[in-house]
Amino acid sequence: MGAYDFASYRVFTDLKKGLYGNVSTVVRIPSDTPETQLQQIAADLAQPATTFLWKEEDTWKVRWFAPDSEIKLCGHGAMAAVAYAMDFLQADNFEMHYSSGKISGGKHNQTSCFTDLKPIPTEHALEIPEYLPKALGIPVEAFYKTANKHLVVANSETEVRNMRPNFELLRSSDIFGYVVTAPGSEMDFVSRTLVPHVQQLEDHATGSSHAILMPYWSQVLNRSHLTAQQLSKRGGAFQGKLIGSSVRLIGQFQKINQGKLCSL
Repeated sequence: MGAYDFASYRVFTDLKKGLYGNVSTVVRIPSDTPETQLQQIAADLAQPATTFLWKEEDTWKVRWFAPDSEIKLCGHGAMAAVAYAMDFLQADNFEMHYSSGKISGGKHNQTSCFTDLKPIPTEHALEIPEYLPKALGIPVEAFYKTANKHLVVANSETEVRNMRPNFELLRSSDIFGYVVTAPGSEMDFVSRTLVPHVQQLEDHATGSSHAILMPYWSQVLNRSHLTAQQLSKRGGAFQGKLIGSSVRLIGQFQKINQGKLCSL
């Protein structure tokens, strides 16, 4: 029986403001590993996302798993992988390949790193379904389809913060997830990410959602450099800017543990 090196990170944090971000355990594996084994490790670790990294020749590969299923794109897991590369690979810049492309990232300063993600544009406005304001308990100003989660625009930060979703009602639709957003009072915008069909229900600090939000609010506010807060129970802090055809997300991180994980 071998052992895998691992380290767990909080990312998209601002501890001075009591924002504890999202957690991912990064596990370095020697090679691509059967999905059933990766899923079992993720279930045992019970983190919002477990990030598996391995190297094939000169290319780093990555997969992400929640305790109950694989995640096709995990922004906070990618951020944790960059933090791991800074700490353990002495890499100021890092590139990883996943099933749909590649993500680049690197060191921003001693306590922050960044990832460059493909922007996820809003495809078109949808008619607001009858169930949605009832399920969210707030008025809905606009509703957009994207290639990832659906975008819901609300009136105010207060409404988003105080929202008490009815997840049973949200599950009456086959829509995977909802990013609920509004203008912020101290930040440019705020959001919450709801995923009613998976175990977690609401994500803590979601990089992939901000690949939707940064282009949307950049167009609305006519600015390329934005600040944001995710209003989950843990809270998340984001800086973002559009660089060419990429969305750069910048966030603070902290390593919270490290060790050896026995293989199955």
